[in-house]
Amino acid sequence: VVRRRLLQRYEHQPFISCLAGFYSCRWKRYQRERTEPGKCCCSMRECMFFPLLVAAFCFSLVFLYTWGEGKNDYNGFDWYNYGNLGFWFLWSLVILIVAAVLFAYISLLLVLAMCLLAEGQQLYLHWSHKIGTFLVLGFSISSLFALSILWRDHRKTVRLSFQVTAPYLHIGAIAIMVLLAWPVALHAIRADKKVTQVIIVGPYVAILLFLFLIPLGMYSPCIREMGTLGPKPALIGHRGAPMLAPENTEMSFLKTIEHGGDGLETDVAISYDGVPFLMHDDNLRRTTNIQEVYPNDTGKAASFFSWDALQKLNAGTWFLKNKPFVGMGSLSKADQNQAMNQSIYTLSSFLRLADSHNKLVIFDLYRPPEKHPYRNLWIRKILDVILKESKIKRHLVLWLHNGVRSFVQSVAPGFQHTMGRKAPIEDLLKHNIVKLNLVYTDMSSEDIRKYAEANITTNFYVVNEPWLYSLAWCSGAHSVTTNAVHLLKDLSQPLFLMTPQQYNIMWILTDLTSAFLISLIFAL
Repeated sequence: VVRRRLLQRYEHQPFISCLAGFYSCRWKRYQRERTEPGKCCCSMRECMFFPLLVAAFCFSLVFLYTWGEGKNDYNGFDWYNYGNLGFWFLWSLVILIVAAVLFAYISLLLVLAMCLLAEGQQLYLHWSHKIGTFLVLGFSISSLFALSILWRDHRKTVRLSFQVTAPYLHIGAIAIMVLLAWPVALHAIRADKKVTQVIIVGPYVAILLFLFLIPLGMYSPCIREMGTLGPKPALIGHRGAPMLAPENTEMSFLKTIEHGGDGLETDVAISYDGVPFLMHDDNLRRTTNIQEVYPNDTGKAASFFSWDALQKLNAGTWFLKNKPFVGMGSLSKADQNQAMNQSIYTLSSFLRLADSHNKLVIFDLYRPPEKHPYRNLWIRKILDVILKESKIKRHLVLWLHNGVRSFVQSVAPGFQHTMGRKAPIEDLLKHNIVKLNLVYTDMSSEDIRKYAEANITTNFYVVNEPWLYSLAWCSGAHSVTTNAVHLLKDLSQPLFLMTPQQYNIMWILTDLTSAFLISLIFAL
């Protein structure tokens, strides 16, 4: 049989040879077969497997988009893993690279399959690629499931991203449909029965019409009339500028000021002898060299150390060693030397620095644990530092802690009282709340407008990505807390900003151009 096939007239087809070689590992001409008109493009086994290939492509695309849009929270994800594993590593970047590689692999297989179908060749996916397809499908589905369980707020991030990326995703989906038109038209024409032609073309046309009309239901605050965009949101440095310097150190706050930040955010704990200092974590393992100085106390709560003991720790060398953010640039030699000499910062020094540069301050207050001598005196101690030691101008203080708000209002009038959750406007006005400090996943242009009408401004945290900052800008946010003051300060206007007229033109031109190309393909 092989000899008889070899004696047949051989046409040199290098393109098809490459397609079949990469897809099926069949490099010889007699190992391939053309699809006859009216016949199925592949065997029953291959027909059953092809939907799995398409499913692997779809799920890998969804996961890649989902994980890519979650870049804003990569640091939080890596910090979560550090707390569970005990060592720092950029797991978020590894997952992104793996997702991109797997998507590129499965996309290549699908493109090869479409090209083979367009050339009238029967499909036969090599067993190694079938294993690879199952791996991609399993990885994508399990990753999406894990995200839905462990990181539920991530779904809100993806929904927010659609508000700015949907117009461009629409164009991408239309482009894919244009590329699919050739194999669909080819197989529809080769079909020998009308029913088969309807089965092939019907779903394609239905999806195409859906994509043509889907912009009617799209909403984006960045599609707006000229002159209706509000002012650029103010930038509050989250623990300073933690992408440029060790978090919660003097260097970090100076970097925020240097790059034009409008405010400073931090976290406040109290030492065993009553000195308020800046520390986000419960213990000192992540952001100091406690393993070297106090190796037997690495799990001890930071508040149980005296201030003298805390002063002996270095709060900067970890930053140079771990490089905690994806995409961090290299520091200059001077900045490296400065970072290596950072120590734990006191609340008093922090407030004096902010006051001297006229910067807003907002801080989370951590009550000392049980058996701490200042557990019941911590608020008074912090107020003493604010009012007596630092003497910062009171209107610069955004008071966030809600536990003793009425007491603080009585002894320290003049603070800008801030609430950390949404509440009815009547309740907010009753408690003299002038600002809301909300997680960015609670962003809603309607709520922002409603609160603004009552003279209550909104701040969203933590906003690091330009697309998310652009969305906050278009939605009317007053300010954002960010790790990336140095990046967001350079934005002169929101990304994806366009007028409704510009969007309508883009939508109509996309639909008309694609309809013309698809009609031309079917006609030829």
